[in-house]
Amino acid sequence: MKRVILIVAGIVIAGLCLSLAQGVSYGKNPQVGKFAKVNGIQLYYEVYGEGQPLLLLHGNGGSIAGRANLIPDLAKKYKVIAVDNRCHGKSGCSKELNYELMASDINGLLNQLKIDSAYIWGHSDGGIIGLIMGYQYPAKVKKLVATGANVQPDNTALEPYIVEMMKNYKAIPDTLMQKHIRLMVEHPNIAFTDLGKIKAPVLIMAGDRDAVLLEHSVKIFKAIPNSNLCIVPATTHFISDEKPNLMLYWLKEFFDKPFSKPSTVDWAKNMAAQLMPQGSK
Repeated sequence: MKRVILIVAGIVIAGLCLSLAQGVSYGKNPQVGKFAKVNGIQLYYEVYGEGQPLLLLHGNGGSIAGRANLIPDLAKKYKVIAVDNRCHGKSGCSKELNYELMASDINGLLNQLKIDSAYIWGHSDGGIIGLIMGYQYPAKVKKLVATGANVQPDNTALEPYIVEMMKNYKAIPDTLMQKHIRLMVEHPNIAFTDLGKIKAPVLIMAGDRDAVLLEHSVKIFKAIPNSNLCIVPATTHFISDEKPNLMLYWLKEFFDKPFSKPSTVDWAKNMAAQLMPQGSK
């Protein structure tokens, strides 16, 4: 049981990545940190840079500090809005915790900031929140990058060992960490038909050795009409920590360039029409 607790704690702590970048205490910066009252709690956020709004949503157990290695670079090009999700970091907490409520928090924050739409990069839990926003608050999502996101909490979506391990969350002494892990055990429960309602361009990313099963990431990709898929080699659930330069590349590549979804089948049809003008279909 102790080993289970240590492994679960390790997964959560990995999302924290508490570090300093360029002398700024990201996640604890009194010069820019603010609170917005949404849905009965105080939601903490920090804003850096100018340009197109880019919303950063961290993973389970994480906080703004977990993106300290990437915020300085992103803030050179975008207006970065980094948020501590409900029951995380410096934000307030509540008895109820689910991804739909967390998505509502983010929608409320964007309304208060008078932001009509934003680029969104959500990792893990943040990716789940981004997907929910895509069909519940579509006007707010200009483009979405979701890394390591799942839409079901069982072993059809996640590595079976991790699913079973997390079921022991009640053995964790820390009650807040219990709450975080329980969230992943019971949620999300998103219908693939709801993913089909997302109109914004979406990039689904995962490591080839992610906690999220590859076939689940592919299923999410196929369910979203305007989506691209990126599987990063030799990488786990924590792409931005393991391959930060590659993460930055794909964020800018996806956000800055027009969305496209080229088709090899269309290419083949065109080729067939040239080679077999009478018989191609």
